[in-house]
Amino acid sequence: MTGRNERTPGPRDPHFRRGMYLLPSIMTVGNMFCGYACILFAIRGELATAAPFIGVAVVLDMLDGRIARMTNTTTAFGLELDSLADIISFGVAPVVLAFTWVLSDLGRIGWATGFVYLTAAAMRLARFNIQSSAQPDKRFFVGMPSPPAAGVVASTIYLWPYPPGSLALSAAAVLVVFVPAALMVSTIRFRSFKTLNFGWTSSYMKLLLVAGVIAMVTLEQRVTLVVLSYGYLLSPFIEMGMIRLRAYREGRSPQPPPTTSSA
Repeated sequence: MTGRNERTPGPRDPHFRRGMYLLPSIMTVGNMFCGYACILFAIRGELATAAPFIGVAVVLDMLDGRIARMTNTTTAFGLELDSLADIISFGVAPVVLAFTWVLSDLGRIGWATGFVYLTAAAMRLARFNIQSSAQPDKRFFVGMPSPPAAGVVASTIYLWPYPPGSLALSAAAVLVVFVPAALMVSTIRFRSFKTLNFGWTSSYMKLLLVAGVIAMVTLEQRVTLVVLSYGYLLSPFIEMGMIRLRAYREGRSPQPPPTTSSA
């Protein structure tokens, strides 16, 4: 039997509200820990162990923002903490990971490539902080977001955590770092997943799609993560090609979608 003074906490309960405000920050701290763990394992040379931490950080970064929006607990402190966590997990961590993997063997080229990536990630986050409030279309990002950019580096190293054995492979490894860096500071539009609605519609195909992705990751982690990360990297180019092809078939000039602010 329930005691007389016991009650179920509700949305108006101060303890409940305090817990809801803390939940996104707890996710952000978890994101920061994953970046920190990735750096430590990379320094020890355990690349296959270090790389998946970036993947976990990407998931936590998606959750903290979505939870904050769903519970209406977005705060200035949370936004600043999220940016600081992101520069660790998606800026410093992938650079240390890539430097331990191959960049350290390339001398000044390796140092320069790592610094270019870190600078691009910092610029991407700074641009987001000053422009996100004025973003008119939440369906798109302008420039590749830093989490999937870090995912390209991490998934590649997770698939092949061995040092490249030839000059051609070393050059390809440099491109794995440099191309996402260039895309982060570009104005190319990338699809955003912030507006996806998983399950609260009459169709549950999106939820089924997520279940299928989880199943594929469980069955073949390395290959699936590479396909997902590179698929997102190539997605705007595929979309632009489809728009041009459709316009060509209809006999008209392709009209680019309206420009959106960075996110």
